[in-house]
Amino acid sequence: MEFIKPGVYIDFMRYRKVVILVSILTVIGSLVLIVFPGPNYGIDFRGGTEIQLAFKGKVSAGELRSTLGSLGYSQPEVLSVEDRPNEFIVRIQEVSSLADSKIKQIKSKISSALGQTKIKEFKLSPGGDKISLRLSGVTNEALLTHAVHAAGVKVRSASRFGSADQFRYEIRLQGVADKIVDKLQSKLGSRGPEAPRRVEWVGPKAGEQLRTAALQSLLYAVAFIMVYVAFRFDLRFAPGGVLAMVHDAIITIGLFVLLRKEINLSTVAALLTIMGYSINDTIVIFDRIRENMQRMRDKSLRELINISTSQMLSRTITTSGTTVLSVSAFFIWGTPVIQDIALAMVIGVVVGTYSSIYIAAPVTEWMDRRFFRAGISR
Repeated sequence: MEFIKPGVYIDFMRYRKVVILVSILTVIGSLVLIVFPGPNYGIDFRGGTEIQLAFKGKVSAGELRSTLGSLGYSQPEVLSVEDRPNEFIVRIQEVSSLADSKIKQIKSKISSALGQTKIKEFKLSPGGDKISLRLSGVTNEALLTHAVHAAGVKVRSASRFGSADQFRYEIRLQGVADKIVDKLQSKLGSRGPEAPRRVEWVGPKAGEQLRTAALQSLLYAVAFIMVYVAFRFDLRFAPGGVLAMVHDAIITIGLFVLLRKEINLSTVAALLTIMGYSINDTIVIFDRIRENMQRMRDKSLRELINISTSQMLSRTITTSGTTVLSVSAFFIWGTPVIQDIALAMVIGVVVGTYSSIYIAAPVTEWMDRRFFRAGISR
């Protein structure tokens, strides 16, 4: 399908200075937003607990949010589950972790209660909702339950597991999800929630590690793509392609911050996809520029960029339009998580198409004029 007739020449480079200025201001604005007010990190990156709850009676998202606030949970997020009335996903910043002093107190109480039996191994799960013990002999589960209760921690169950000669025990504590369910049942009565259908949590340290890993993955992608473009073409093409990718990622994140959308591991996956799409679109134009450099040796690089971009414009419109149309279906009918990924993809495709023409190509022309062909006409 040809949207642009063959032979049409559009002078894209004529407006490069104005467009680049707009891009610089947009990137600066996005960087300011990333610093203040800052990204709205999801549980993946900031730590917290996500619980999926089904209620026995009619409850609205607003009522549930205000109820959780009155119960002492700061800034709770409440999302309705599509096609499931009275079912919600609740996200809170609290995790089921115990303070070191409380852990020592629990261990001391258990040790005192055991008497001659010794604790050979004491492990607390990262979420703080399960204690695993290996003892020197057999003991009674009720005794363990009483000892933990004496330390001021509620117990859901205590049981023995493993082979008969290992004396292993597991004590399941009341976690954040259990506390929320108990409090909501007390507050809402017969409309209260059933047992949690799903519970996920990420500790603050794990969230910080995931943020670092996500940033590293983006930087590695940029570095390897820059090396690939430098070898695939030559050094003058690599900076333009990389700057276009970084430009697309920063603007996408900036718009997410502006719209107060959640940034999590799915968003990072979408950003990596956007960067891949952006460099793919850029390489298609670079390929045509390189072909025309062999066929039109009398043309300056600026003219070659205009000719090549004009020749590839129909392909760019078709590819980008088809991608946006496909992703839009996920944005309209998808779940909240899918909608955020689809939004990132739509923003990235639009910005990526624009950056291939007005960021990658002008930077390449500047690199060529400044370092490779000094003195060539503008």
